[in-house]
Amino acid sequence: MKIPESPPSLPQDYSYGKVLDELINIGKFWDLFEINNNQYPYWDKWKYIAKDWKYDPQKLWAAVQSNRHGNTLRLVGNYEFRLNTPSVMQEYLHDFDMNLGGTMQGDGIIPNQEKDRYLLSSLMEEAIASSQLEGAVTTRKLAKEMLESNRKPRNESEQMILNNYEGMKWIVANKDRPIIIENILELHGIITKNTLASTEEEGAFRTDDNINIVDVQTGEIVHYPPSHEHLAQLMNAFCDFANDNQSARFFIHPIAKGIILHFFLGFIHPFSDGNGRTARTIFYWYLIKKGYWLIEYMSVSRIILEAKAQYARAYLHTELDNNDLTYFILYNLQCIKTALEDLRKYIGRKTQEKKRSITLLRNTHFNERQIRLLQEILHDQTSNYSVNQLEQWFKVSNQTVRNDLNELVNIGLLEFRKAGKQLLYFPVKDFMKNIQKVSGQ
Repeated sequence: MKIPESPPSLPQDYSYGKVLDELINIGKFWDLFEINNNQYPYWDKWKYIAKDWKYDPQKLWAAVQSNRHGNTLRLVGNYEFRLNTPSVMQEYLHDFDMNLGGTMQGDGIIPNQEKDRYLLSSLMEEAIASSQLEGAVTTRKLAKEMLESNRKPRNESEQMILNNYEGMKWIVANKDRPIIIENILELHGIITKNTLASTEEEGAFRTDDNINIVDVQTGEIVHYPPSHEHLAQLMNAFCDFANDNQSARFFIHPIAKGIILHFFLGFIHPFSDGNGRTARTIFYWYLIKKGYWLIEYMSVSRIILEAKAQYARAYLHTELDNNDLTYFILYNLQCIKTALEDLRKYIGRKTQEKKRSITLLRNTHFNERQIRLLQEILHDQTSNYSVNQLEQWFKVSNQTVRNDLNELVNIGLLEFRKAGKQLLYFPVKDFMKNIQKVSGQ
């Protein structure tokens, strides 16, 4: 990733009023405010905008900064951050207020009988993507098979993913617990189990400063975390902020605040490793605590994973521009929006698949579990399934699952092979032809 250029200093002869007059003369006065409110670009974008306007980029940037008054958020001591609320941020937050707290459930978009399964699937997706962001090397398909079948991890990457999954389940089960140091350490211990150089580092703050954030491509240090000597003070302030124990100088929307917690933990970097995974999990924890239940069904990390460089730049834009949190918040809001749109599409697709498969299987004697399994196969005929995996899906006994599968084998829809100590079931080569025959079509 190319490290962003630092913004320029304020010109010595700068006058905000004079710059505004000059922008009026070239017909760009309102453009300044519209672009800032609707896009909130970093310096590198403003530089090219100024070039397009044939205007001095330093003077234009100075005017942008004058326009971004914002609020000052002090974490502790000299650690100050800025926060602006441009129109684009308010639009995102309004949309999420309308959608993340209940309307999709109320409208029946997530079918009640499917909620548990959708939840487990989304927690797995988030665990996989969040771990892959931190270097876990495995495919989504293999990772999901491990989680669904309760198979033991075979390597450190799979252990990271399993830990992340356990961490996500922990916050759902403990959403009402306060975000305090003891709970954060417990969560970190779950997330980093058997993946650190020493077990003493699991669920413990770092005890030295031998840690820097380095760009993996260039090797350049992009962030120097605060000294370990300040961690207790910083993390106490972090918890006070998370639990609304600080005197409120101004209102911060809960979703924006959850994103700020994500940033703060990455900025403080209190652990020897696992900071990113813990930060993203705490973001979920905070939003679930605040009633945004639908976030449980969305994998924001999967969206981040698709453009990792943008995620890193959002951190750097904030730090390089006088700790302006607005950049990091806007980036994450965009990711949440994409994740919400993907969830809607996924549920819509699954609903249509269910309708088609119900039509196809209408005249069969299959039970509900078998129909749901056949629906999955109709969507993806390359998958395979174990007894343990289907036990988790359907919440029934091992023998019940075996009876279901053996019946599908006997009528020619599934076959199986041995994989280690377990049997894997998968669709036969002529699955579509056979299912149409079984359904009388």
